[in-house]
Amino acid sequence: MINNDRIVPVTKTDLLTLYANILTIAGTTVSKVDANDASGVFEISEGSGNLIASEPVNSCDFGEDVTAAVLYFIPGYNYAGFSVNGVAVETSGATVDADGVSLYTATLADGAVTIAQVGF
Repeated sequence: MINNDRIVPVTKTDLLTLYANILTIAGTTVSKVDANDASGVFEISEGSGNLIASEPVNSCDFGEDVTAAVLYFIPGYNYAGFSVNGVAVETSGATVDADGVSLYTATLADGAVTIAQVGF
């Protein structure tokens, strides 16, 4: 519904779907990955390329069959970080603000994870 200020509010979609649609419109192909359970724990065991987490991430493990990937994610309030092959890694790059709305990328390359904030 358009309000008196001619602003169309986002009410029919969730924030992650909106981000995924924006990435797609911008020409970035992303594949959705789902958490293992309702607590935002992700285990990415295969694949590569651009991925987007379907819900806020509390933790994410890149399995041994994942050698390179870019994960677009929103950190959950209990964000704990990333691991590779079950071993916690110290990330480099941007500091994650676990605010539940900011979009980040986690880039896996050569066993290291680099975080970058998307946008400003």
